[in-house]
Amino acid sequence: MGKSRRPIKPCNLTGWWENDLGSKMQVFEVGKDGTFSGQYHTAVSSTKKPIQPSPVTGSQHLDEDGQCTFGFTVNWKKFSDSTAVFVGQCFNGDDGKEVLHTSWLLREKVDSELDDWKATRTGHNTFTRAG
Repeated sequence: MGKSRRPIKPCNLTGWWENDLGSKMQVFEVGKDGTFSGQYHTAVSSTKKPIQPSPVTGSQHLDEDGQCTFGFTVNWKKFSDSTAVFVGQCFNGDDGKEVLHTSWLLREKVDSELDDWKATRTGHNTFTRAG
């Protein structure tokens, strides 16, 4: 007999998330069109200034299967001259827990075009529901 699949609950980004580095993100209510805003509390930074919460702006696909893709921008304007963009997908695991798998680009401000080659970093983070 085949394994029965339980109904998938659509992923909603609204709420608090924590990634594998200990950074936390709060997504305020996701609009009917999928747009959202929030705040990002990073646990890692290369700046010497004190870390402060940073604004998040993004958009989520509201697919019925619950495995939604999304993207958002974090502007670190309160303590850094850098900007990050994240793209990812929400998965509802077999254990019923939502997981966000993301890839990101971080652009740091440089003083010269000659330094452009070292201004962008890339990476991956996995987020799970916080609290």
